[in-house]
Amino acid sequence: MNSTAIYEAALATLAGTLPFPEIVAKLMDAGVEYYHVDYVGGCKRFYDGLGACVVTPISYEDLPSIAAELDLDELRDDIRDSQQSGQHYREFSIRAMRAGVQGYFAFLRGQRVTYFGRTGDQHTEWFPGAGPK
Repeated sequence: MNSTAIYEAALATLAGTLPFPEIVAKLMDAGVEYYHVDYVGGCKRFYDGLGACVVTPISYEDLPSIAAELDLDELRDDIRDSQQSGQHYREFSIRAMRAGVQGYFAFLRGQRVTYFGRTGDQHTEWFPGAGPK
C-alpha cells in the first residue's frame, strides 16, 4: 500500500477538499481494499488484501458522544445529505455519532459501507449507483 497517498486522502477527507468518489479512487489506487472508521478510538484503519494496515487519526475536536441506539432514519438522512448536498465530513461524522454510529467499514471493492451502533445494530448502504449483483 502507498501510505503517503493514504495519508493525503485521509487529510483531504478531514479538510473536505475532495468529494467521496475521488477519495475512493485515490484509496483504491493506493492499494486499499477497505477501511474502518472508529469514532470511539478516533482513527481510521486502511487495509489491503494482504494484511497490511495504515492508521490515521480523526483529529476533529469537540465531537459528540455516540448515541446509545442506532437511529436508521437519522443515519439515512445524514448519508443522503452527504451524497446529494456535498456535506462536509466533519458534519457527517457529528450527525452519524448523534445517530448512534460508533464506526463503519467502507468496502471499496464491494462498493458498500456497513455502519454499526453500540448494541451491534448495523445498516449497509451501497455506493451511489451500486447495488447487489
